[in-house]
Amino acid sequence: MAIRQILRRSLSNERRSVEVPKGHLAVYVGEGEKKRFVIPLSYLNHHLFQELLFQAEEEFGFHHPMGGITIPCSEDLFIDLTSRLIRA
Repeated sequence: MAIRQILRRSLSNERRSVEVPKGHLAVYVGEGEKKRFVIPLSYLNHHLFQELLFQAEEEFGFHHPMGGITIPCSEDLFIDLTSRLIRA
């Protein structure tokens, strides 16, 4: 299964309340248009992902405009990082 299929949950502009499975977290990623990804909570313990969370805190504080954690990096960088976490 492709990494994008594992991570990405599509959202229509009309419906933003897609259920997140137990043990997962929705995050928004992108430098312009934000895309929604659903990730396992276990990623939160990994030092590479914690660096992204630190960057999110630096940029947004605790106010995330999308209503969930917004990570200020490119979609490609996020996919690359999470693909490394899947293999770890």
